[in-house]
Amino acid sequence: MTIGEVALGLQIVPTMGSAELIDTIVAAEELGYSYCMVADEGLMLDVHTVLGAAARATSTIRLGAVTNPYTRHPAATAAAVATVDEMSGGRAFVTLVAGGTMVLHPMGIERSAPLALMTDTIEALRLLWLGEPVTWQGRRLSLEGAQLTTGTHSIPIWVAARGERMLALAGARADGLVLMVKSDLRDAFGLADQARQEALAGSPLTRVYLDRLAYKPEMIEEAKHLYGYAIMDSPPRILKNLGLNEAEIAGLQQAFREGGPEAVGQLVTDELVAEYQIAGTPAECRSQLAHLIGAHRLDAFFVNIISPGPAANRELLAEVVSIAAGR
Repeated sequence: MTIGEVALGLQIVPTMGSAELIDTIVAAEELGYSYCMVADEGLMLDVHTVLGAAARATSTIRLGAVTNPYTRHPAATAAAVATVDEMSGGRAFVTLVAGGTMVLHPMGIERSAPLALMTDTIEALRLLWLGEPVTWQGRRLSLEGAQLTTGTHSIPIWVAARGERMLALAGARADGLVLMVKSDLRDAFGLADQARQEALAGSPLTRVYLDRLAYKPEMIEEAKHLYGYAIMDSPPRILKNLGLNEAEIAGLQQAFREGGPEAVGQLVTDELVAEYQIAGTPAECRSQLAHLIGAHRLDAFFVNIISPGPAANRELLAEVVSIAAGR
């Protein structure tokens, strides 16, 4: 499914059972979605297992894991994604994140040297996917005669980034960049574009915006309760672009510490939600999406699936198609 030249995709946080997750991916393909990412949340469903199963149940949709170099060694990720690529006939991609508090904390893993580790991970994946023996020393990682048994793969590497240095890394070395905050798109893409120009990268960067559309009153209320997660680990640039002053930031962070997302939701207004994501009537959401596509030269728009419920998620996917198509 495309809006003009822009592809539709979905990201699934695997809170549901494996059968439901795979059925959701199949439904998305039937509705015309071009991409699906499944988040590697550590203690939820194993992302590569369900992607492998989805590869056998689909034929066109591209399949990607959203993973990090802390809970999985990049060599293990290279082998797992290459397996999905082999099972799907070359439809795999991977999105790298630097590891968030909610994933790393339960495992007692410290988020140390994220920039160096992400740089090494991109390099290690590309070397291993050449299919030849690799002996290599990075800043944080090394390989000693490592060789994949699945041969050569051409797998796109995307990065989901927020901080300035990670955005610059994505611009200089990745194939794509995934962003999640509507009001920060201009500044974030600008930082990545500048780094790509300086690195003299030949191919254009795939530009992806990931959102959870709020086009019903209950969706806007849900967005308010999820807002607290938007400010966790966010750099000052994003907080500023959300229109928050220092007192508001401190108040929201304190509310999250003391009462979690429910407490934050009581403080969030419709206006704050609208700065973070696409929200309003279906027609307003369509207009906002069209504006963002043109203003930021987007290649793909992804909708976020975070709750179980096969009928509800299929309905959501279908409604997003209708909104995107202006129906």
